Amino acid sequence: APSETCKGPLAPAASGGPQPSGMGWGDLGVYGEPSRETPNLDRMAAEGMLFPNFYSANPLCSPSRAALLTGRLPIRNGFYTTNAHARNAYTPQEIVGGIPDSEQLLPELLKKAGYVSKIVGKWHLGHRPQFHPLKHGFDEWFGSPNCHFGPYDNKARPNIPVYRDWEMVGRYYEEFPINLKTGEANLTQIYLQEALDFIKRQARHHPFFLYWAVDATHAPVYASKPFLGTSQRGRYGDAVREIDDSIGKMLELLQDLHVADNTFVFFTSDNGAALISAPEQGGSNGPFLCGKQTTFEGGMREPALAWWPGHVAAGQVSHQLGSIMDLFTTSLALAGLTPPSDRAIDGLNLLPTLLQGRLMDRPIFYYRGDTLMAATLGQHKAHFWTWTNSWENFRQGIDFCPGQNVSGVTTHNLEDHTKLPLIFHLGRDPGERFPLSFASAEYQEALSRITSVVQQHQEALVPGQPQLNVCNWAVMNWAPPGCEKLGKCLTPPESIPKKCLWSH
Repeated sequence: APSETCKGPLAPAASGGPQPSGMGWGDLGVYGEPSRETPNLDRMAAEGMLFPNFYSANPLCSPSRAALLTGRLPIRNGFYTTNAHARNAYTPQEIVGGIPDSEQLLPELLKKAGYVSKIVGKWHLGHRPQFHPLKHGFDEWFGSPNCHFGPYDNKARPNIPVYRDWEMVGRYYEEFPINLKTGEANLTQIYLQEALDFIKRQARHHPFFLYWAVDATHAPVYASKPFLGTSQRGRYGDAVREIDDSIGKMLELLQDLHVADNTFVFFTSDNGAALISAPEQGGSNGPFLCGKQTTFEGGMREPALAWWPGHVAAGQVSHQLGSIMDLFTTSLALAGLTPPSDRAIDGLNLLPTLLQGRLMDRPIFYYRGDTLMAATLGQHKAHFWTWTNSWENFRQGIDFCPGQNVSGVTTHNLEDHTKLPLIFHLGRDPGERFPLSFASAEYQEALSRITSVVQQHQEALVPGQPQLNVCNWAVMNWAPPGCEKLGKCLTPPESIPKKCLWSH
């Protein structure tokens, strides 16, 4: 989940946030997880504001992170594919694309207000040299360009590199071991230390932005030895407990340094829990339907907590519809900056909500690849298309909605409802099980309001150049910068660009 920490003139000299990868809405005690194993995040909620209706911009990691850092929907910033209709796509090693130079990222803009920015953990916006986070506004980086999949044989496919700033310092499963059998890895502890060191160095000297993008809750799930076997929930719970403990240590450090009242911290996740790998390697989406990869609530509704002692009043619950893209606009506002005026920005400034409890009317758009699948306005959600995954994948055991079949809703064919959308009242029916009757006055009124907003959105939409169409095995992490010093350079295969095949 990104954890963001931001400092700036409005008060925060720091801003930042944890954003663990793939943590679900139902994974925190304060959101009802029965084991109650997240005391630090629960305390963060008690001391700040909890958002029950907060959304990622996509049901998959890379597009969601691109949206967080640009304040723009993936359809605008290029993090989608047109290779097939309504297909999820991300940035595996063989992807040719990444974050375009034309996009202005949050750390780039924060420089204007003197902020120093660091990303710890997963970048996921492209791994080729032109996409390096230090070329897009970050001053420091410790982490990896891709997920910690592996191990690979370094022949057909290289192990993923871990970077410190400009150069690699090793590879996953080599210098940075992950024991797939036991689940033991020290990465979260390493990432915690990176965050604490950065906060200590910057707190008294510069306003700072920390993006703590850990991925222990993304399969293959891992935790360090002191946490393994300690959760009621198995290995996934061990990973959650370690992330919770780490966030507790960061908040404690901010208080010890006497900068807590000058630091805005936000916790959320990049997509819903991956039910395909649950329960041992995936989390909980609470009462919501399905999980990661889908545009049902379980795929895109996220845990979200804001903490800023002395400014965000304690113990609040806001029913504001929030989006991960709002963190872009809100962070700029905290730093006394305005978003770029030469492009569409989808993120709202949440300061009126955070500081005065105000509610703002706004839609949430649920995209899967190039297709607007659904939209929420107020309490009503309209599905224009429904799809979980193909029958072919489902029969192979790939299930995005285990135990949750809803007839006519969790479809294995891509079903077109654009003429007569399925509409749900998310307050009464958060699990999207009971579509409103087409003949009801409530349906007609909701349809009219949502149709108007969607039409406006689609008429004004200028899609970005799709970045996730082309794959090439030659662009994988064969010889990242710094590999010569470590004797870690590998020989790439012949360059053969091909269309990426996205099955989901």
